[in-house]
Amino acid sequence: MVFRMQELPVLAIDLGGTKIITAIISNSGQVVAKDYQFTLADERPQSVIERIFSAIDHLLSLRNMKSSQLAGISIAAAGAINSDKGLITSSPNLPGWHDVPLRDIIKEKYRVNTFLINDASAAALGEHQLGAGRGVSNLIYLTVSTGIGGGIIINDKLYSGQSGSAGEIGHMTLDVNGPRCNCGNIGCFEVLASGTAVAEEAIRRIGQGERSSLAEMVAGKIEDITAEKVGAAAQEGDSLALEVVSKAATYLGVGMVNLVNIFNPEMIIVGGGMSNMGDLLLNPARQVVKERAFQLSAQAVRIVPAQLGEDVGVLGAAIFAAEQGAD
Repeated sequence: MVFRMQELPVLAIDLGGTKIITAIISNSGQVVAKDYQFTLADERPQSVIERIFSAIDHLLSLRNMKSSQLAGISIAAAGAINSDKGLITSSPNLPGWHDVPLRDIIKEKYRVNTFLINDASAAALGEHQLGAGRGVSNLIYLTVSTGIGGGIIINDKLYSGQSGSAGEIGHMTLDVNGPRCNCGNIGCFEVLASGTAVAEEAIRRIGQGERSSLAEMVAGKIEDITAEKVGAAAQEGDSLALEVVSKAATYLGVGMVNLVNIFNPEMIIVGGGMSNMGDLLLNPARQVVKERAFQLSAQAVRIVPAQLGEDVGVLGAAIFAAEQGAD
């Protein structure tokens, strides 16, 4: 499939649990303007929506554009998405978002074609068309950051499922006796291998009296420990940080084993903030896949880091809008 944008630019939004990235994507697939805002997800949905409006207005003003000069607005959002109805049905990392008709809210305000897609599915489109997955017909994109999400490309097409909500990889159960996830389930992939899980594990262990350079990195304020800091400490050889990353990497590998056995993909692309740990995270996960997945499928898959960085969501959202507009 060849990537083709429409003649007019698309305004794309990546709505995550931590930040909102808003960008104008040109008809050649280039990011020509960008805005960042903190999501402040603990506030009510209306407050987050107001910040989205503010970001859109800022970018249009920056480019001296009106919404009528856009091919459309496309939103990639964290959570279970009903793309057909334009609803965020639920989102563990966006508290209080239940059946929020975000597509129609945006469309009503700006009077342009508006689209809504899951953020990891959008990222899968982005990496498939413009990133690490170019030329690969069957792949899975796995984002490992605040939470864990996924997008599935089968025979060069995004697999969306019956109601448009396929790909909630982060909420498959890996441990029936594990900790409770924000989604309400027990032992989800996300609660065991995400950046949030890594930070919480390090905080728990240091709080119980274990020694780590992380305590000095945050001047004793262990609640300020993040997955990024754990990764940095692990790179410097801190034993506690290395153990925490190794545990998450093992669970990451177990999750991938399930994906490899079920989908037999040619490639698994790993993005999100945790992917910045590189081989420190990916090599142990690759080893778990090699040891535990069916041999034929394990030999067929390449596990690689994503290439598009923080722009992957907005680029994928723009591709989704172009594909919908072409239908």
